[in-house]
Amino acid sequence: MATLYTQADKNTRLTWVYITGFLVFVIGVGYVFAGAMGNSMILYIAIAFSILMSFGSYWWSDKIVLAMSSAKEIDHNSNREIYHIVENLCITAGLPLPKIYIIEDSAMNAFATGRDPQHGVICFTTGIISRLEKKELEGVIAHELSHIGNRDILLSTVIVVMVGFVTLLADWFRHWAFFGRRGSNNEGGGDLRLILMIVAIVLSILAPIAGVLMQLAISRKREFLADADGALLTRYPEGLASALEKISGDTEPLEAANRATAHLFIANPFKGKKVSKLFMTHPPIEERVKALRGMNI
Repeated sequence: MATLYTQADKNTRLTWVYITGFLVFVIGVGYVFAGAMGNSMILYIAIAFSILMSFGSYWWSDKIVLAMSSAKEIDHNSNREIYHIVENLCITAGLPLPKIYIIEDSAMNAFATGRDPQHGVICFTTGIISRLEKKELEGVIAHELSHIGNRDILLSTVIVVMVGFVTLLADWFRHWAFFGRRGSNNEGGGDLRLILMIVAIVLSILAPIAGVLMQLAISRKREFLADADGALLTRYPEGLASALEKISGDTEPLEAANRATAHLFIANPFKGKKVSKLFMTHPPIEERVKALRGMNI
């Protein structure tokens, strides 16, 4: 059975597996693209970028996500109530106090990021702070602290950077394939060149899809565990269950969110869009609430 400690170890291992796999994947894609375009410089660029992005996603992914979300840090004097709730729950959970950030947006949502508990960050929208009762807010904070405790914040944030980079790479190649070759000299390269071109086009289409599916699968699995751990931390599952119902009932989309960061939030930040369950960034709220209310604490 998964616990906070086994999940933390698993997520740490998975993070390095994904970083290594990303490094190999981008170099491989660079090799295929270089062959398709007849330019070896692309391979060298791919190697340099994959190394930079692999290490950058570990050390700076939290800062990238916070900048993408236009979040601002607060301190004790900025919002004492939130600060004290986070501080008290951290003491109970045995976690270092994370930095606290606020997004100026009336939509209700929150997320956690950071590469480890010592560099943890919790971010709230102004909407969730103003519209939830204290017990509900405690449930949300406990949920996010559970993400920090089991270290899936690192895994999830690294995935943001990697999926974003692969998508940009694919978009660039598709643009080159369909527009960049017009007017250029069509140099001969034999059957191998043609095969590499076909493989490159297929990779440029499938790579972002595979990355997003991996992103979504990780997100859905971790939400159930964080819900359970958060309820155990507060000893009051109803607080988080009620908060999730209010958040899901909020019809206002979060403007600071995008496709790369959507899976980080406690609930889907996009409202009013019907999507297949396969492509949902979160498990259905009804399933999460049912699981919480079925807990015996």
